[in-house]
Amino acid sequence: MIKITSKHFEVTESIRERIEARLEKLARHDVQLINPHVIIQQEKQGFKVEASVGIPSANLFAQAKHEDLYAAITAMGQKLEKQLNRLTHKPESQRHATLKREDDAIDDGFNDSNEEEYAA
Repeated sequence: MIKITSKHFEVTESIRERIEARLEKLARHDVQLINPHVIIQQEKQGFKVEASVGIPSANLFAQAKHEDLYAAITAMGQKLEKQLNRLTHKPESQRHATLKREDDAIDDGFNDSNEEEYAA
């Protein structure tokens, strides 16, 4: 269940549905969301949306400001998706692991027998 808190603003059903839809996109990564909490603040210049979501290996946090509330919710959701994508693909992108695999591939395909023939 998503906890939505608003300051100086009343949350309507359409806003609640938009927030739930953005957080459902995080479920594509097959990660359990722990205590998602969204805070909406109405400011002079527009809206500020903050979200904190726990996942089993880390905590995600994103905030976005925009004149349009729905645009701020979308931006906040995109930031959370980017963080989650980075965390889920982190083992694949570690440099030392890829360099080690390349070294193994180079060593396996090289044959030293030619050096012995020309070593007169």
